[in-house]
Amino acid sequence: MTGMLKSTDKPIAEAYRLALLDLDGVVYRGKNPVEHAAESIRRAEAAGMAIEYTTNNSSRFQRVVAEQLRGFDLDVEPHQVITSSVVAARMVRRHVPAGSKVLVLGAEHLREEVARQGLTVVDGAADAPVAAIQGWYPDMRWQEMAEVAFAVEHGATYFVTNRDLTIPRELGIAPGCGSMIQAVINATGVEPVASAGKPESAMYDEARLLAAGDDSQPVAKDACLAIGDRLDTDIEAGNRGGYDSLAVLTGVTNPHELMLAPAHLRPTYIVKDLRGLLDAMPQVEVGPGGTGHCGHATASLDAADRMLSVSDPSDIDALRAACGLMWSYADNGGDPTEVALPDFTL
Repeated sequence: MTGMLKSTDKPIAEAYRLALLDLDGVVYRGKNPVEHAAESIRRAEAAGMAIEYTTNNSSRFQRVVAEQLRGFDLDVEPHQVITSSVVAARMVRRHVPAGSKVLVLGAEHLREEVARQGLTVVDGAADAPVAAIQGWYPDMRWQEMAEVAFAVEHGATYFVTNRDLTIPRELGIAPGCGSMIQAVINATGVEPVASAGKPESAMYDEARLLAAGDDSQPVAKDACLAIGDRLDTDIEAGNRGGYDSLAVLTGVTNPHELMLAPAHLRPTYIVKDLRGLLDAMPQVEVGPGGTGHCGHATASLDAADRMLSVSDPSDIDALRAACGLMWSYADNGGDPTEVALPDFTL
């Protein structure tokens, strides 16, 4: 698996039928919109691209997220928002008999989705649930996590909505669902049997089904594009599920991380922000002698001095060339962590 960048002969929004678009760090940061995101989404839709919003956040109702997005002047219906609560509830339903008792730790959205699947929501281990599902919400208490641990210790099958260790908020990066899950794992020694959120590909698979409706064939994978700001969730989920992916630099991922990305975390495309949806992607070429080219930009690797240099550290094409060169170097046995990397100012 080389995981090299691809090129397109037309804008991304015309090359793919369905965008599986992450939210946190891509469309918004907490309550604040990401620059250029809404306008770019509107233009992508005008070019024929359908949008499904996929988020590991399990705490917010679809209608609430849709209302926030409409506040950014986007035309969004609640069913277009695929949360990890929606996916997790459908996942649990497939694993346990109808009407089963399920201990739910999470926001009201998760509880509602579990009940909607014909399961009985309970609050404590004393209710003898056959399954426990843990999500994230900001008011989570120690006692609630303890109840999940007690239920799991007594044999309840353990599910989680997502395993993100962090979550972008207005003031910075905060502990995410995965950090809370780790507390239960530490207490019980039991790993969840399944996660609804990325980096598992279940969310993208479910989004394709929900977008198509019950009586329609889902959009083909090769016509779908997973878009996100995190390599270890959004992009890895795309790679696990066989989807092309696009990484944006408006959230967690940075140029340094991209240049060092192992094959399973490499995106198909790299853009600065969602304006890249309206662009064709240039070809990246890696030549002999440690050189990389993309558009008019170049990258050069001095293997003896272990130093990577680029023609313009403010050029996104230079980053693409640098990634192609570093990925090739790693795939051919080089140690990228020993290379001095340029500081990009995109």
